[in-house]
Amino acid sequence: AEMQKYLLYNSVEPEELSTLRELSTTEICKIWSAMSRHIYKQLLQKKAVEIGVGSFAVVPAQANVAEGKVLPVERPMFILNKPLKMFYSLESEETKIPEGTPVVQPDFEAIAANTHFRHEILEQCVQETLLSFAGALRDNKEVEFTFR
Repeated sequence: AEMQKYLLYNSVEPEELSTLRELSTTEICKIWSAMSRHIYKQLLQKKAVEIGVGSFAVVPAQANVAEGKVLPVERPMFILNKPLKMFYSLESEETKIPEGTPVVQPDFEAIAANTHFRHEILEQCVQETLLSFAGALRDNKEVEFTFR
């Protein structure tokens, strides 16, 4: 399965990240912003998007609006895959994708249509970024992923 490749026993070797090495930082950012627009569109349609290490989903939450008043809201969230969490012994609140939410894979061809990249390059870039993310988890490095 997709997720197995992110459960790393060894550090990530540079040759496993050949696409990332060929792309400029700007290009990688362009790919991820296209990816994040795609994810956003899916979330608006009440779908969850599974990206190998976890899923983006809209989950019910509560907002404190006034003295003792709570408002039910929905917020987008990234939910790390359970096996991944256990493998890297990570602590985080137990969050589940709401019942009945369809879970989809990213449609790389559709994402590529909005960029000047071939969908293979796009998919490689995303997978290698996630691989280096997993590598950072494995080596206990601090990672920061920013999505608008």
